Amino acid sequence: MIKYLEKSGKTEDEALAAALAELGLERDDVSVEIVERAKSGFLGIGASPAVIRVQYEVADEAPAVEEAPAEAEVRAESAETHPESPAEAAPAEYEPKYTEGVKAATESFLHGLLERMGVKAEITIRDRDNGGLLVELAGPGMGAVIGRRGETLDAIQHLTNYAVNRGSEKRCHISVDAESYRAKREESLVRLAEKMAAKVVKYKRSMALEPMNSYERHVIHTALQNYEGVSTSSTGTEPNRRVVVSYERTAKQPDNRPQSREWS
Repeated sequence: MIKYLEKSGKTEDEALAAALAELGLERDDVSVEIVERAKSGFLGIGASPAVIRVQYEVADEAPAVEEAPAEAEVRAESAETHPESPAEAAPAEYEPKYTEGVKAATESFLHGLLERMGVKAEITIRDRDNGGLLVELAGPGMGAVIGRRGETLDAIQHLTNYAVNRGSEKRCHISVDAESYRAKREESLVRLAEKMAAKVVKYKRSMALEPMNSYERHVIHTALQNYEGVSTSSTGTEPNRRVVVSYERTAKQPDNRPQSREWS
């Protein structure tokens, strides 16, 4: 089930952080649309916060099952005649977000998926410091797993999250990587962003990048948020949404108009 959440903040990053904190999700779990960019105004006048819209997916709710009256009465009677002692009380509702069961389900799903793809890979699953699981795939034929610009890898990650979290009350974010592709791709995107920004400043005209997914667009926006002389925005609709790098005049142009002269 797809849901949306709008958040505002002093900057786009601050609004995104607030949305992720409220939802309890990671950056890879959501798609982000900038509704309105932050404006600083002049001396605070006319300033407005950044507004973003976050798209995220939640597991379908399992239908409620009514308990048979007779069974409910037996349980109630049993509870009255055999009260639980403190030592035997049921454990608290809190459980680790990523149990061994979740890891086993993740490995089982990926093993079956990769087998259908005709790919043999070593699957390593570990806990991430900021929560969730990190799955690392290694072996021959990882190019087919990664796909063009990581599109196949993104699809595998999406399917894994959906399959493992479906019907679960507590969502566990699962990040799937292959041969450290994601870190290498991020470095490549930062270099691309800086190269494009330099061209925009040099030629004083806006330029659009190739279509990217929400995470890659976020990398571009973040890389150029403090780059002098340019601003960034996203345009288009998925899957053809792309980042536009626009030229912004930073220095005030000299006023060449004739100056009026006052006579005393």
